[in-house]
Amino acid sequence: MEKHNLTVLNEFILMGITDRPELQAPLFGLFLIIYTISVVGNLGIIILTKMDSKLQTPMYFFLRYLAVTDLGYSTTVGPKMLVNFVVDENKISYYFCAIQLAFFLMFIISEFFILSAMSYDRYVAICHPLLYTVIMSQRVCWVLVAIPYLYSTFVSVLVTLKIFNLSFCGYNVISLFYCDCLPLVSLLCSNTREIEMMILISASIDLISSLLIVLVSYLLVFVAILRMNSAEGRHKAFSTCGSHLTVVVMFYGTLIFMYVQPKSSHSFDGDKVASIFYTLVIPMLNPLIYSLRNKDVKYALCSTWKKICDIFSTV
Repeated sequence: MEKHNLTVLNEFILMGITDRPELQAPLFGLFLIIYTISVVGNLGIIILTKMDSKLQTPMYFFLRYLAVTDLGYSTTVGPKMLVNFVVDENKISYYFCAIQLAFFLMFIISEFFILSAMSYDRYVAICHPLLYTVIMSQRVCWVLVAIPYLYSTFVSVLVTLKIFNLSFCGYNVISLFYCDCLPLVSLLCSNTREIEMMILISASIDLISSLLIVLVSYLLVFVAILRMNSAEGRHKAFSTCGSHLTVVVMFYGTLIFMYVQPKSSHSFDGDKVASIFYTLVIPMLNPLIYSLRNKDVKYALCSTWKKICDIFSTV
């Protein structure tokens, strides 16, 4: 049944994280620090994996594009959220909301399949070490990155155009601190069955297919590790997977908590916490996890920092 009382919307109001004035300033400071660390950390990973000769391997190639993706979706959400802490009303224009949704979907979907590509890379490295350079050639690496970006761009544009070509009612309050599919769909006056099915099918395919690749890859990796005779070899194999496994558990765990839990246990506060975690906290933690747990990255960071210091000392 069609809803009536249609109005032309020029803007939306974002509910934000809290409506308590005394928390605005502390939260602004906290999220400014989180976002700054995220930007510096991910830019650092991108620069290090591009410049350092020891990081020119498939594993760090995928890590670079994971950092690009993390930087992308945290920047899509972060600056606007920070601005909303210092203004009286959390408004976002109609067209900027559409742009934010498109970029957010593109980067989030890309993250699914880049994490899958990283899992496949670890599988090849541990299960087929002698063929690693042949299987994970530069062309294969580019294909494993290019296809997710092309696919995610197509899906994000399709979903965004579909939503914003439908009619919105007069009510324009979005329940989150950024423009996301489901809160926007709930504001539509048109028949939403088609767009809801499109979102459900796309999300299910993305989540299930990418998670299946991760699970199968690591199942084969663990079988291969358990068959190793050397304790040192097993420890080295586990250490090469540790950082990526930590990132995978955080990312998929948060999304499953937010979207797969039963409706009866859903709460706005829980959804907001989960949204904050995967849009801002995870992009901050990923470069820290890879930096702290990876000797090559730590060595490259120290080497680059030493070169910078030497340059400034000669000026």
